[in-house]
Amino acid sequence: MSPIRYRGRHRKPRTSRTVGLRLIRGGVLSGVVGTVAVTGTAGPASATEQPAESTGELPVVSAALATSSSRAAQATEDLATHTEQRQALAWAQERAIVTAQRTAAEQRAEAEQRAAEEAAARQAAEEAALAEERAAAEEAANESAAEAANSPEVSTLSAPAPSGGAAAVLDFARSQLGDAYVMGGTGPDSWDCSGLVQAAFQHVGISLPRVSGDQAAAGTQVSLDALQAGDILWWGSSPGSAYHVAIYTGNGTFVGAQNASTGVVERELSYDAPSGAVRVL
Repeated sequence: MSPIRYRGRHRKPRTSRTVGLRLIRGGVLSGVVGTVAVTGTAGPASATEQPAESTGELPVVSAALATSSSRAAQATEDLATHTEQRQALAWAQERAIVTAQRTAAEQRAEAEQRAAEEAAARQAAEEAALAEERAAAEEAANESAAEAANSPEVSTLSAPAPSGGAAAVLDFARSQLGDAYVMGGTGPDSWDCSGLVQAAFQHVGISLPRVSGDQAAAGTQVSLDALQAGDILWWGSSPGSAYHVAIYTGNGTFVGAQNASTGVVERELSYDAPSGAVRVL
């Protein structure tokens, strides 16, 4: 029997932990060194060549900086352009306001000038019309005076009071004094000149035509210096064209429906000298 001492359960001797760590470290280091050696053998890096990391990152930063600078420059240019546009717009608005104010002032001045010219023209027209009216009135007065001067002298000597039919005609005519004058009127409260004469002579049974021209030519023409009460006076260029008639009342007066402003009145012959006379009684 071998003289081996029993020592209990058999255990494998364990490598020291320190020794293991050393071995691991040595292997890692050997691998690193080997890798470096292989790399160096393949081709050593140039002394001027930059690391790969720097070569990849610097262009990106430069591009970003360039882009940012470009954007800033564009923003500055846009701001300047916008400012110029605002200034141009403000200047244009101011110029438009000034132009509008000047135009309005010119239009007001033109309107005032036109109004003044129109007022002056109206005044001149009114003055011309007034002068024309005055000239017409003077001419009419002169014509009336000339006609009166050239008219046959009318007898105004006292005559005997009318009697018979003449007195009845005068009484009827005078009873209508104050009645209105109406064109075409035949009574009883309004008359025209021939309507009154016709009614007055019809009152004594003498029938006369209706209009002035026919009445003036109905009897015997007599001279104005030989008038008698009851004679019919007429105005016009001839008996057939007479435009007005009345009744002679004696003593240089007559009665008739003169016009719308006077109505039936009695007037002296000088008020409106007749052109002729006709006797029907």
